[in-house]
Amino acid sequence: MAQTKILVVDDERDIADLVEIYLVSDGYAVYKAANAQQGFAILEKEDIKLVLLDIMMPGMDGMEMCRQIRRTSNVPIIMLSAKSADLDKILGLSTGADDYVTKPFNPLELTARVKSQLRRYQELNPGMGSRSGDDHICVRGLEIDKNSHQVTVYGEEIKLTPIEFDILFLLASNPGKVFSTDEIFETVWNEKVYEANNTVMVHIRRLRSKMREDTRQDKIITTVWGVGYKIEK
Repeated sequence: MAQTKILVVDDERDIADLVEIYLVSDGYAVYKAANAQQGFAILEKEDIKLVLLDIMMPGMDGMEMCRQIRRTSNVPIIMLSAKSADLDKILGLSTGADDYVTKPFNPLELTARVKSQLRRYQELNPGMGSRSGDDHICVRGLEIDKNSHQVTVYGEEIKLTPIEFDILFLLASNPGKVFSTDEIFETVWNEKVYEANNTVMVHIRRLRSKMREDTRQDKIITTVWGVGYKIEK
């Protein structure tokens, strides 16, 4: 069976080498790049399934590289950064990243995040040998086919990242039910929330943008102030 290929883009060689050691021990094939230019060259040649991307790099930084990757690909992207402020996390996620890990990090935690993102990506791409179901949801102009992982909004197909798909599918599968941000995080990320964060809100914002919610008076995703989010029946 072919190894899953992961790209690590980080100009700090010691960190890139450490990440490589742990990922290789888990059976992944690791490609390393010291800057965005090298990273794009690898992405063009190799079938990369996940990108670990440092934010602070010489030349093009990680946020701009993430934006450019998102123009053509929904490959999972985990940001690596020495910045831990909420604003930095929000900016990183807003560029299209799926997750954010602060340096210094526990390598075991990082590999767990990698496995979680790859599992979600494989579920969104049945050709990678993952499970598929026959769930089909139609609600309020929204149509979701879980088998093909296609999403249409009032007849227009939209492209979602694995995280965005899981959030939307959770809400659409439970019409009328309000989910708090903690409930969404714990269900979609399959992790406990230990501190308040804006991760879910950032992904909801990106999801609404792709669904063109800002141009519609009749919103599909409803905000219940002080409680959470829902999709009405």
